[in-house]
Amino acid sequence: MIEKIKVKHFTVISNETILFAQGLNVVIGENGVGKSHILKLIYALVSVLHQAKIEAITPNKQMLQKKIAEKLLNTFRPNSLGRLVYRGMGRQRCEIEIFFTNSSNNISFNFSSASKTDVNITEMPSAFLDDAPIFFPTREVLSIFPGFADLYRNRYMEFDETYYDLCLALEAKPLRGPRFNDIKPLLEPLEEIIGGSIRVDNGRFYLAMPGKGNMEISLVAEGVRKIAMLAYLITNSSLKDRGTLFWDEPETNLNPKLIKQVAKSLIALAKSQIQVFIATHSLFLLRELEILSMIDEDSISQRYIVLSINNDTIQLSQSDTIEEAEPIISLDEALEQSDRYLDLE
Repeated sequence: MIEKIKVKHFTVISNETILFAQGLNVVIGENGVGKSHILKLIYALVSVLHQAKIEAITPNKQMLQKKIAEKLLNTFRPNSLGRLVYRGMGRQRCEIEIFFTNSSNNISFNFSSASKTDVNITEMPSAFLDDAPIFFPTREVLSIFPGFADLYRNRYMEFDETYYDLCLALEAKPLRGPRFNDIKPLLEPLEEIIGGSIRVDNGRFYLAMPGKGNMEISLVAEGVRKIAMLAYLITNSSLKDRGTLFWDEPETNLNPKLIKQVAKSLIALAKSQIQVFIATHSLFLLRELEILSMIDEDSISQRYIVLSINNDTIQLSQSDTIEEAEPIISLDEALEQSDRYLDLE
């Protein structure tokens, strides 16, 4: 599990230490304040530390520095690594430290605004991560899955590497037998929402609807495709115990009814020992998470990280409860809209 991250001079973030819950972590803020950047940064580092675990040769410092630099470049797609450094007077240096429940996984590194492709590790981990992280970008990928991974490997595409990584996770085959029975409690509510189960035939995804046959996934509503994607990653065990899920704006293209179901699924995943990170500016999703926490006697640990702009500077506040997380711009705007509406009556 990830415990905290120290970020200095990274993109729009000047100097912050962010603490995380082992259950659900929610990054809140309006557009352009760095919500996605935080998720992508953590995801990139966890991906590298997992990849180092599954490779036959444990990387030395030089190899790991190269892997971190490559993953950051492929995840954020800047022209050079130095473009990820916070813009200030003169040359700056970005410093990153990430801490885990198992301190042997901890790693810290830095790079300058003049860096092209190089990072400098200041603390090497002595052990690496067993489980692969999953990153959901704002757009679903089931409809673009056929041939995407092969094309991405051989041609330059204007998609960052989170899309490619997600396609690789979707390539895994579904579980069968006793292992499938273990994931049913997570899977069945999602299949009820989408009205069937997800099948793969010749590299294409279909929604198998009882009594109605198979429907091409491209003909299914995009919001439903996002939930179907989550269901399939549970089916093939890419999302499993003690793993990590990152989901950028899960509310995108979902109606309120589906957002309610997504909120329930996020809580259920966190209860199954998956550490969940989401970025959102949806007041509806936040309220739904709050309601679920209030009515659940066996609630999970939660952390709310709020990013806001004050005098052109990004400010960060954090809390274990939504009530103490402020300022929530979406809430302020909703209240202001209500006042304007009442003034018109």
